Amino acid sequence: MTDSQQERALIGHLLRRTGFGASGAEIDAASALGYQALVDGLFAAGPDPGVDTTPPPTGLADPLPGDKASPAQKKAANAQRAQAAYELIAWWIARMVAAHRPWAEKRTFFWHGHFATSVQKVRSAALMLEQNQTQRTLGGGDFRTLMRAMLTDPAMMIWLDAAGSTAKAPNENLARESMELFSLGVGNYTETDVRQAALALTGWRLDRSSGKAIFAAKAHAAGPETILGRTAAFDVDAFTDLLMAQPANARFLASRMWFRLGSSDPIPADTLSRLISAYGASHDLRALARAIFTDPVFTDSAVTAASASARYALVKQPVEYVVGAMRALKINPPVDGSAKESALLRAALNGLGQLPFAPPNVGGWPSGRLWLTTAATQARITFAHWVATAGDVSLVADAAPSARIDAAAHLLGIDAFSDRTRAALADVAGDPAALVELALLSPEYAVN
Repeated sequence: MTDSQQERALIGHLLRRTGFGASGAEIDAASALGYQALVDGLFAAGPDPGVDTTPPPTGLADPLPGDKASPAQKKAANAQRAQAAYELIAWWIARMVAAHRPWAEKRTFFWHGHFATSVQKVRSAALMLEQNQTQRTLGGGDFRTLMRAMLTDPAMMIWLDAAGSTAKAPNENLARESMELFSLGVGNYTETDVRQAALALTGWRLDRSSGKAIFAAKAHAAGPETILGRTAAFDVDAFTDLLMAQPANARFLASRMWFRLGSSDPIPADTLSRLISAYGASHDLRALARAIFTDPVFTDSAVTAASASARYALVKQPVEYVVGAMRALKINPPVDGSAKESALLRAALNGLGQLPFAPPNVGGWPSGRLWLTTAATQARITFAHWVATAGDVSLVADAAPSARIDAAAHLLGIDAFSDRTRAALADVAGDPAALVELALLSPEYAVN
């Protein structure tokens, strides 16, 4: 490839990792800026004009029928909760599709998986929306602030049974996951640390009428506690600071972000060192993300026969696959969760195995080839047929028959099809919608 072609391919790589796919037109427009300017633009301040068209849904109040409610009243409340959850899912998908600067939404989606919380247990779309907005607002700042917010986030408190944890009856769930899954990783704490940390996090309760976390000092363990080798009268702030002071925190978070945004292969030692340095003592998430996207392994400038490239090293998650296809084909999903298109979206995401606001467990969703299951194949086929039929395929239809395969690649932001894929696509080149549908099912579109 020429230098300009290599630069264009690299920019496509960046756009896919910092967003939800990228059409050829988007890659062409970004190529005019150059790679470094594009990276700088990811972290520029200011609102995204695209997402202004998808304001947060209203009417998500959590219905509280009470213990004396009749079966009919409880059934109605459950139906109202389910409808609110549908509205919330439709809103976020619409926001992802509309975003002109999708990094903020991609970053928020990363944190949603990192601090995995499900509406199925929380049973409040309003609290899930609040958590989502917190992760969007704080997810590009310093990790200490985000971590502290999550420890008393109302949805998280319900999800991990932390609401009502008292000195006499401390619950260990939040203490354990705050170390194992959120900040330090397995092997960097003991069971004694979990029990002592649970005491540090006592005293918080949830006012369901207001949806606010409230600290009740009388229910908080007075201490002292000994956690991770330090003895003090810990509260939630001191516990957060203690987690941030652990060397394991930088290693864990840098590795976790690289795994989701860089490559599923083991992180090279030099790359890890660079990312830890960028994260620094200030726990700078913006600097960490910038270091990922400019690392020589990410950009392929340091790849040798002995090291793996980050290019195409990830399998698209279902949300990335679905949102990317809708963006490329100019399909605007309705914010109304009861609309037919929203039902089709939910069916597709459920069939593919990744419904926003409903991760399977506290560990979040799987990754890599685990998404390419036989069970998900039919859902992928059904979705590809729907969007190729309903979407804008005029770029392919207007091309000469001999150029339609290349036009489909450009439409979907695919650098190139393999000879085997081109041979399969050639069989349907006479039908633009069928060609796009098959391209969406190709191995080249499945990777990121």
